[in-house]
Amino acid sequence: MTNEKIVNPNVQFLTISDDEAGQRIDNYLLNKLKGVPKSLIYRIVRKGEVRINKGRIKPEYKLQAGDILRIPPVHISEKEQPQISNKLNKVNQLENQIIFEDDYLLAINKPSGIAVHGGSGLSFGVIEALRALRPEARFLELVHRLDRDTSGILLIAKKRSVLRHLHEQLRIKTIQKDYLALVRGQWQSHCKVVQAPLLKNELSGGERIVRVSEQGKPSETRFSIEERYIAATLIKASPITGRTHQIRVHTQYAGHPIALDDKYGDAEFDRQMRELGLDRLFLHASCLCFEHPKTGETLRLNAPLDGKMKNILQKLRALKS
Repeated sequence: MTNEKIVNPNVQFLTISDDEAGQRIDNYLLNKLKGVPKSLIYRIVRKGEVRINKGRIKPEYKLQAGDILRIPPVHISEKEQPQISNKLNKVNQLENQIIFEDDYLLAINKPSGIAVHGGSGLSFGVIEALRALRPEARFLELVHRLDRDTSGILLIAKKRSVLRHLHEQLRIKTIQKDYLALVRGQWQSHCKVVQAPLLKNELSGGERIVRVSEQGKPSETRFSIEERYIAATLIKASPITGRTHQIRVHTQYAGHPIALDDKYGDAEFDRQMRELGLDRLFLHASCLCFEHPKTGETLRLNAPLDGKMKNILQKLRALKS
């Protein structure tokens, strides 16, 4: 007989609050039924076992305040139970990476090499890890994203109203995001802005490649020089738009690819940086400035570079002297 884990033993009837309204039913259920595979959630919705106001709904249905939601008993067979990441040490490290937290927000200094969410063959990402670390949290959702190999500030909302407020700030471009990147060669002082439309292509294996194209979406990044070295420059990049791989493609377009960028980098430059001990993409979300959704105060969060990246910069400085 197949071993089963009971996630939800009884039929539940829940009334959707104002704070929960506006989100898709599938996303709500993924958060409510922690540990239940996405495939099973779609199955119970499709079969009509999940109901809103006694009626069947589709997975894309958006919840409204006052909706009465029926959730059936849920049993997960052993083979369906999601495998927790084999990098549990990294999961536990996230608790030490929290740089800000209150009743509304949580910000972490995300390490390189951890995806922000499961998917693309990954069963576990930062958001799943935080939910595992905070089982009592009723709501935890990503405000924005970082590439898997990019480190730095990642913002998580603890309430749906906070998520909506911050998404509005992103939409009207009042959130300032600053990144540090180590790029090839001498960045030219006059290159302060790159405006180049970006087109996203998905290859057959699911890999995403972005290129500059007239058919792409308008994209803008502002740049300034932080420090110069013999064969490299540490720059600050501030994206005005938020396209996939934007900073990585815009630096490449300007003739200065980022160190150890496996999609848009330069092999010879990467070889030189590896000799200094660099083993990851040198792109770090260092600063985030925005209006706190509840207090209205301007919040400026800073995430320091890790010791390994600081050490690379020390070695580059030594080459200058």
